[in-house]
Amino acid sequence: MIRTTVAHFGHATNAQILAKLQEQYPDLSATTVHRATARLASRGEIGVAPNDPQGAMRYDSLADPHDHFMCSSCGNLRNIDVVNEVASVVEKKLDGCEISGRITISGVCKTCHKKEGTK
Repeated sequence: MIRTTVAHFGHATNAQILAKLQEQYPDLSATTVHRATARLASRGEIGVAPNDPQGAMRYDSLADPHDHFMCSSCGNLRNIDVVNEVASVVEKKLDGCEISGRITISGVCKTCHKKEGTK
């Protein structure tokens, strides 16, 4: 049920997962959700995504390694896969350093960009 809920959101915090599941299971506790998401992530059944803008940990329905675009305005995440194209360029700028993780790129998403353009 937690994997299904994470899949529903794509990327979700424990608070979002809890709120959604409490619609069906009102006695479900935050501790139970926290333990379950931590266990699922440690087993590789769900992924760990970049924290939300308030610093809350987020989980990802995709467990396979991938990169993210995070909107600096609304905080939404989108899955992308750019590390192979970007890593060599960044490593050249770092003069001998090597990228070993995935990349999170921030900017303004299309929806927020349109909203900002209409103000």
